[in-house]
Amino acid sequence: MEIKVAVIGAGNCCKSLVEGVSFYSGNSASRIPGLTFAEIGGYRCEHIKFVAAWDVDARKVGQPLHVAINQLPNCAMTIKSDASDVCENTIVRMGPVLDGVGPLMPSYTPSETFIVSTQIPDSPETIVRILTEQKVDVILNYLPVGSQLATEFYMNCALTAKVAVVNCIPVFIASDPVWEQKFINAGLPIIGDDMRSQFGASIMSAVLQELMFSRGIDVQVHYQDNIGGNTDFLNMQDKQRLVSKKISKENVIKQQNIINGVEIKPNTIHAGPASYFPALGDNKRAHFLIKAEGFGGSPIELTADLSVQDSPNSAGVVIDALRLIKVAREMNIVGALHGASAFTQKTPPIDMSPSLAYQEVKNLAERKFTTFTEVMVKDKNPNAEQLVKYFKSLVTRK
Repeated sequence: MEIKVAVIGAGNCCKSLVEGVSFYSGNSASRIPGLTFAEIGGYRCEHIKFVAAWDVDARKVGQPLHVAINQLPNCAMTIKSDASDVCENTIVRMGPVLDGVGPLMPSYTPSETFIVSTQIPDSPETIVRILTEQKVDVILNYLPVGSQLATEFYMNCALTAKVAVVNCIPVFIASDPVWEQKFINAGLPIIGDDMRSQFGASIMSAVLQELMFSRGIDVQVHYQDNIGGNTDFLNMQDKQRLVSKKISKENVIKQQNIINGVEIKPNTIHAGPASYFPALGDNKRAHFLIKAEGFGGSPIELTADLSVQDSPNSAGVVIDALRLIKVAREMNIVGALHGASAFTQKTPPIDMSPSLAYQEVKNLAERKFTTFTEVMVKDKNPNAEQLVKYFKSLVTRK
């Protein structure tokens, strides 16, 4: 009983996830601090195994995965010093660069940025062969923001090898009906797009926006700013690569307006990475400003600051996504997992209120079908474009 994972990108998020899986393995408690779910459909953390990995950095390629995740420029905190038990004998292989390394990255110091390996990258045929030989259940996409071509390359490998996908970056795959239909036709589930952390800026913004609407508050301005010092923030200093990320982060807030039937006024919502400050390392800091009006037009202003370790914060969600997609596959659910995507991602095909997304995930964790999953069974030949319209009508308040 295993969940075999192939990782694309052995960076900070991969480090936290691999070490976290090892850290929590063997804990048989029914409730475990740090985890949303101790068990999902019979799967616990120790059932996750990392059996394949690709990267492009010379310091990581050719290394065992548990060694590679501790190489520069990774700077995430160490959750467990030896995580070899969950990725034994897995060597990081050279993947194709394509657009995975931004043009600004070479101008920074080696300790901050990527050093591209000179090794010959694996061909699509080789990648598909490895995925098949290793009997991989799910590909985990941890490529840098802006890696459109590289993401599409690995998505095609997944489709050919019949492997499910958790897409953790803002390249829109699960939320694109054309791509989703490809996964449906291949008989595969997918979770995406762009992971939202366990307790990060995005979930805070979503919950605050929903809370204010539920209390009759008129939200006039919602501003969210972020700063960090890891390679994710460094990569996003290239504004061309940042476009999809800004869309994704603002989508989290705007979707709460749409769900609640509240007009989105121009120039009232801002969310996105702002600055790179290397001294912060993996510490991400977010600032929030919400201006609103309550009863009788009385003014309300909320300001807040959040400080988190960015990569462990993301791993706390992905550790659930991997188990949810395995369970979905065993239930013959194909295409986008709408509840799981809304719970774990910033830009799901269908956004939901945080409470509804949690309930959907809880049902899937208990292997229960719902309105959102019963029509996604493989034998029913789901049509992605039609179902998106149907599901949107279910989550939008009339």
